[in-house]
Amino acid sequence: MTRILVTGGAGYIGSVVVDQLLDRGFTVTVLDDLSTGHRPAVARGAAFVQGGVGNRELVTALLERERIEAIVHLAAFALVAESVAQPQKYVTNNVTAARVLLEAAVRARVRRFVFSSSCATYGHPARIPITEDTPLAPVNPYGETKRDFERLLAELGPAHGMGVVSLRYFNASGATDERGEDHDPETHLIPNVLSAAMGKREAVEVYGTDYPTADGTAIRDYVHVTDIADAHLRALEVDIENGAPVAVNLGTGTGRSVREVVEAARRVTGRAVPVAEQPRRPGDPPELVAAVARARTVLGWQAAHSSLEEILDSAWRWHQAHPHGYRGG
Repeated sequence: MTRILVTGGAGYIGSVVVDQLLDRGFTVTVLDDLSTGHRPAVARGAAFVQGGVGNRELVTALLERERIEAIVHLAAFALVAESVAQPQKYVTNNVTAARVLLEAAVRARVRRFVFSSSCATYGHPARIPITEDTPLAPVNPYGETKRDFERLLAELGPAHGMGVVSLRYFNASGATDERGEDHDPETHLIPNVLSAAMGKREAVEVYGTDYPTADGTAIRDYVHVTDIADAHLRALEVDIENGAPVAVNLGTGTGRSVREVVEAARRVTGRAVPVAEQPRRPGDPPELVAAVARARTVLGWQAAHSSLEEILDSAWRWHQAHPHGYRGG
């Protein structure tokens, strides 16, 4: 398969996926409505179409015109708090519109569909590390939409000869020289820590200091965006046993606490990182760490650039080189 459609290819992870696909010689088309993505983040070697995955006429014509063989679907709304406040917005975009894309892909005989899922599908798991066989019990509408589309994909895809891989990311982070995080609002810890180090915000908020963890702060599994993108390329090409849908965690298997991230940022940047301690946010689990054996077995993948220091250093260099993100200035 050489002709790939990347939905959400103007976004943080999608733009790095596009770069890696182009580097490997794939023909890439990006579909993005630019509601949260950035046109300058799309590499010049990719064809770009502005539009939504729920536009049936547009998607149908695009798949036929470009003779798309595989889809990497990253286009989704992804703010947990917003999903709680506006659950229907998330269902409409992340499930209903995505189904339009999937049905068009079935009609166009697309052979492979790689889905950007999330560890939010697990909710508050009883055991750490979290295996892919852990029951899916999301605790917010964002996680529910990821679970629901995974199920829809597993139901419709293989029934029509489509290979399906759902990649459940843990905490995507880091940057390449060209691509980094530029969200508005920014909810992720590492860019907010670096923003505090740059003096662009008074302090980084630490939500919860009384968790049952070694230092009282929440523990997460941080994965470099280049490693996540590499997993997508592997998912496009891997043989799928018996054509069955497969779900794979993307993590390092190692958790780092919020305080550890702040301390590492101080070391990497050589700057102060003021902290403002806040109460826990409702629904935040104390610890989310991936079991990684299936990624090795199914994809031949493991995180190669995901030490906390490497993640922070890459993100720090990108933010210093792009102080206004993709907005220029």
